[in-house]
Amino acid sequence: MSAQQSRLLIVDDNEMNRDMLARRLTRNGYLIDIAENAKELMSHIKRNRVDLVLLDIEMPDVSGLDALKTLRETFTPVQLPIIMVTAKTQSEDIVKALNLGANDYLTKPVDLPVALARIGTQLSHKKAQEALRESEERYALAARGANDGLWDWNILTGRVYYSPRWKAMLGWKEDEIGDGPEEWFNRIHDADRQRVQEEIAAHRSGSTPHFESEHRMLHKDGTFRWMLNRGLAVFDESGGTLRMAGSQTDITERKVSDPLTGLPNRLLFVDRLGRLIKQARRRKKALFAILFLDLDGFKMINDSMGHLTGDQLLVGVANRLEKCLRSTDTVARLGESFTVARLGGDEFTVILDDLKDPNDAKCAADRLMKALAPPFLLGGKEVFTSVSIGIALSSSSYEQPEDMLRDADTAMYRAKSLGKARFEVFDADMRASVMARLQLETDLRGALERGEFRNFYQPIVSLDTGRIVGFEALLRWQHPTRDLVGPEEFIHVAEETGLIRELGWWNLQEACRQVAEWRTDPKGRDLIISVNLSAKQFLQANLVEDIRKLLHKLSLAPDALKLEITESAVMTDPSAAVEMLQQIKSIGIRLAIDDFGTGYSSLSYLHRFPLDTLKIDRSFIRDIRSDGEGLEIAKTILPLANNLRLDVVAEGVETAEQVALLRQLHCNYAQGYYFSKPLSAEGTTALLAVEPSWQMCEQVR
Repeated sequence: MSAQQSRLLIVDDNEMNRDMLARRLTRNGYLIDIAENAKELMSHIKRNRVDLVLLDIEMPDVSGLDALKTLRETFTPVQLPIIMVTAKTQSEDIVKALNLGANDYLTKPVDLPVALARIGTQLSHKKAQEALRESEERYALAARGANDGLWDWNILTGRVYYSPRWKAMLGWKEDEIGDGPEEWFNRIHDADRQRVQEEIAAHRSGSTPHFESEHRMLHKDGTFRWMLNRGLAVFDESGGTLRMAGSQTDITERKVSDPLTGLPNRLLFVDRLGRLIKQARRRKKALFAILFLDLDGFKMINDSMGHLTGDQLLVGVANRLEKCLRSTDTVARLGESFTVARLGGDEFTVILDDLKDPNDAKCAADRLMKALAPPFLLGGKEVFTSVSIGIALSSSSYEQPEDMLRDADTAMYRAKSLGKARFEVFDADMRASVMARLQLETDLRGALERGEFRNFYQPIVSLDTGRIVGFEALLRWQHPTRDLVGPEEFIHVAEETGLIRELGWWNLQEACRQVAEWRTDPKGRDLIISVNLSAKQFLQANLVEDIRKLLHKLSLAPDALKLEITESAVMTDPSAAVEMLQQIKSIGIRLAIDDFGTGYSSLSYLHRFPLDTLKIDRSFIRDIRSDGEGLEIAKTILPLANNLRLDVVAEGVETAEQVALLRQLHCNYAQGYYFSKPLSAEGTTALLAVEPSWQMCEQVR
């Protein structure tokens, strides 16, 4: 409480003493009220805010001591500090005043510095006590109103305070739980207990800024509930822990229920499936199945219509699944013949229990597909979707729910690869295919360690001059037994497993090193190297800095490098893509959109990207003829690129007719077998040595 805000009441029957003290205190910033006698005191305080009273002991009619006694019947020393003003000879009265609740005293004549110090002390104490009281009231109110349980662990005494809510959320009454740490730790699930203790120890050692743990705790009814515990430790000067305090929140519903659709989530689904697998071991004839569903084209709906519409679609799908899987008039829930769950994203799973025949699972899958076929009305628009379904039937070979779920997932991907909007049943051939894929993943990791990858280089040729302006670096695998393996056999696995980051970085490093070498020769000093950047590489936070360091190390000009990015990579999150592309562009690197026309082709975003080049996909170039559909597509893309001041590179050029038509459409550059197949570094060096130049056809024959 600052002096500028404090209001003092001076009570003194001596006008001279009263006025002199009032003037001096006013000059020091206090607001001053005056009362001539104690009779006016109570009425004045009731009418006006008073922060502190300066009360003279000796007054006629009602003495200062009597007034003090009356005031203390209403106000505590904290609520209303009272400083008695007395003569030096009145020590007995001072003692009485202090016993009656006076906060302090001043002697006449008043020493102003002493008075200011004592007034300031009392006002500061009042402010601190009021702040503490307000804080305690807020805490008490919050504790009563919160749905969380509170705990306070005194490490020195080993006692823990558990709030009534903490006990109630575990089903216990106030007097049914003691105050020892074991009341908490003994109720933690055996599988979680050690981890929780380690998390507490990590916070107490200073390794983590706070304690936060999700774990299961035993309820009085015998079930386990998921709890989120958060807390902070208080340390002494030597770093030892004095106490820890925090809150406990019941998150069971969040842990076992998908917040968007309300369906069971993966955790609950896997638990249910695990129990069925155990039952199947005891009941040899028991038959059940799981269906793994994935919406076809959901990503395109999400990206084109927005995540809100995507979420609405997921809710609509969940509702139809539940209605479709009713065994009676009750929506299928856990414990019925059907269990439907959402695993995340656009993936749903269904457990079909107590089947009579394996074909029942196929019938159910067909019924689900038909239920999802009609359009969904979302935001006033009709949205269509289909679903691909993988089916895994129960078998004695399954020991873990994850194994059965994995097989259903594999069957779903087979359905996707065979054209979508269909279902497939998992069989031994699929398992063999999965094992082959796992072997490929293992071989890929080994190939990276053994340095079995090579860069091949395909020329990019100017359609004006017929000369090479650069190369695209294409990754190949020099397999120890299969000779040279193309990217179509391994890139998709590298992308799924994350190995593409290491492969892509090797590809980029080697391409930059090679072009830096070629540019030291006068024949190659202006060459540009184009390198494909995967979506996973594109999302790496340190990408730009790593490339900058690489170029600096090689003394390679940034504009000698062109990074090729697919539409799908940038359209996943266009806003973030713009920021990343601008960072890349800021250091002088050129940018190209690869395979333009095969992805989203979102023209509304294209102008926002700081691009240099569009690369027309080979699928369009293949169909370029004077009377072909590809020509019309090229006629659309090339003017668009020109208006955006972008170069265009046509991929997959194989004939003189294609070259002539592209030149007529003012396409800048081309690459393909018409000029050269991809060559090894040595073959490319030899090609550059002869300074090739292709004769450009002027017209279509």
